[in-house]
Amino acid sequence: MTQNAIFSPVFSPARGPLTIALLVLPQASILEVASALDPLRNANRHLGEEAFRWRVVSPQGAPVPLTCGLSLPSSGPPAHAVGADALIVIAGYRLDEVATRPLMSDLRRIAPRFALVGGIDAGPWVLARAGLLDGYRATVHWEDLEDLADRHPRIEVVPDRFVIDRNRVTIGGAAPGLDFMLHLIRARHGAPLARQVANSFLTEARAGSEPQIAPPRRDPSLDPRVTAALKRMEARIDQPETASATARAVGLSPRRLESLFRAALGATPAAYALSLRLQAARRMLSDTAHPLTEVALRTGFSGPATLSRAFRRTFGHPPGALRKKRHDRAG
Repeated sequence: MTQNAIFSPVFSPARGPLTIALLVLPQASILEVASALDPLRNANRHLGEEAFRWRVVSPQGAPVPLTCGLSLPSSGPPAHAVGADALIVIAGYRLDEVATRPLMSDLRRIAPRFALVGGIDAGPWVLARAGLLDGYRATVHWEDLEDLADRHPRIEVVPDRFVIDRNRVTIGGAAPGLDFMLHLIRARHGAPLARQVANSFLTEARAGSEPQIAPPRRDPSLDPRVTAALKRMEARIDQPETASATARAVGLSPRRLESLFRAALGATPAAYALSLRLQAARRMLSDTAHPLTEVALRTGFSGPATLSRAFRRTFGHPPGALRKKRHDRAG
């Protein structure tokens, strides 16, 4: 099965308007909503007709609070999505609160009514919890790839920008959402229109099979060996190597690599690598319910105590304080 194997009639050349229903969950990002809707609006503008239609629904049918503090109007509950050609779930944070059992039941009930069902960012998590991705190839935001694969072994999880598998599409985030919409526009109305839409947003389409985290582009302000060292650090969050090992791998002495890092980044290689790991730990503590022991393991610390000491030195408070703040905010 190829990455863009087309089985859904949604991707056939247009014979009439296509309607997409967006099920937007609380704490989703406005950028993800825009990445789904604005390319369709722009395509209509270039075509001079309503080739794409859309509606926004929400779990309770009420306006949806987004991460930026704005509320997105909704036309009704999930049942109001029925009648559209495609249903796309957009989700972000606090899934344990917003992906409720009634919502899972609603999704399972209405999913067969659509020619295409998909999710953006954490939307694939919601589909997975509803059992709608079992037996499919899928992606999710890169921060959640490992968790999705661990908890849903019946899903073939890949780190692509977006994945189309028969009548499912999963999309890693806002920028891949734009990529997917350009793919959809091209499939229905041809490459020239897709190029016009991409040009309107000063961007270009990327293939779904491309990785979400692309290799860093050559920064002319950085020595290419520094760029290579950064790439190694980012790939070894859970199993960090020593600064000396990094230096050897990029063909430098430890002293020379440290000199280049201080000049370009204002930090030693060891300090920079530690900051990457602590940022990853803070992200996991904020966005997941993983126990501290697992967070420590996934970010290359020997145990919770080691992580806690480094966390407090850098951020001024222990990891538990971040969890408590998140709990209080949710309450």
